Amino acid sequence: MLNLYNTHIETLSIHRVGNKSRNESQFLSEQPFNLTDEIVPLMKEYFFRPFREKEENYFQFAHEVDLDYNEMYKFASEVFANPSSLHDVSKKITNHLFEQSNHPHIKNGEVYVTYLSNVNIDNNVVDAIGVFKSEVQTDFLQFEERGTTLEMILQQGINLSKLDKGCLIFNYKKEEGYKILSVDSNRYDARYWLEHFLSVDAFQDENFITKKYLKFCQGFAKDVVFPAEDKKQEVMFMNRSVNYFAKNDQFEESNFLNEVMDNPDLIPEFRSYKVDKGEKYSIEDVTTFPIANSAVSDARKSIKNVINLDTHIQIKMDFINPESAEKFVEKGWDEEKQMYYYLVYFNKEQKS
Repeated sequence: MLNLYNTHIETLSIHRVGNKSRNESQFLSEQPFNLTDEIVPLMKEYFFRPFREKEENYFQFAHEVDLDYNEMYKFASEVFANPSSLHDVSKKITNHLFEQSNHPHIKNGEVYVTYLSNVNIDNNVVDAIGVFKSEVQTDFLQFEERGTTLEMILQQGINLSKLDKGCLIFNYKKEEGYKILSVDSNRYDARYWLEHFLSVDAFQDENFITKKYLKFCQGFAKDVVFPAEDKKQEVMFMNRSVNYFAKNDQFEESNFLNEVMDNPDLIPEFRSYKVDKGEKYSIEDVTTFPIANSAVSDARKSIKNVINLDTHIQIKMDFINPESAEKFVEKGWDEEKQMYYYLVYFNKEQKS
């Protein structure tokens, strides 16, 4: 979990980077920007808002040989070891970004490098480095009194309600490559920011694995349980799966299958599906891991618990009380109408 409420911008350096393939140059400021009481709250909102609004999918610096060969990992380590070096290192970061800006689609723009203090991540208070880029300029109007006439002047500038690109590098989990969050609003070249500039992989902590395993279960429910049984059993399998994750701190696959698999014949199908699809979900070798409660809560919100029928009727199952669906919903076949039906038992209708 991330909390930026009390985070403070200690220093800010601003540069400009062009597109190398179009022979555009870069501009490196000689001094850090002089922060004022008026500008700080505006910049905090501009920099931090996208990270409060997006799902927390973390990354970590990576390199196929050794982390020390990752340029951004080296720059981050240098700054965390000596925060007063931020401005000098910010020039190196901007130059590194300029070297990756060689695709015709990449836009020029301003680069902001900040040193942040009092960042709360996973209940740990740490420092962080923010690297942000503005790319899209917006038209706006200024007005000026000239004699008896009010003149309208068209200008261009940055819209502070939308950050184009940014990342937060936390001084946390250094041995794994630091924990990192990234945003990219203008995905004209998805590889440019994450792969070429940052060179990151997904941060595979318990939050990541919990999300991926539940996604895998959704795939199994849709591809195997539904064709083998019916929509009710697909929904109920996911219901039992989420409840298992919700009530346990540690995941153990054999125990999970014995508890959630209503039809034992599907256990071999589950293991076979994992062999075929496990790599896609990054869980091919995973059989046990700590469960992240926040990831379970997010998954519960996203998993559909509705049976949609071709007669334009929906049956909504209750994930909080799953035994109701088991006891009071029956599926059958009507010979006369040659149609399936669901029989639902109840004592009285509830007020909405």
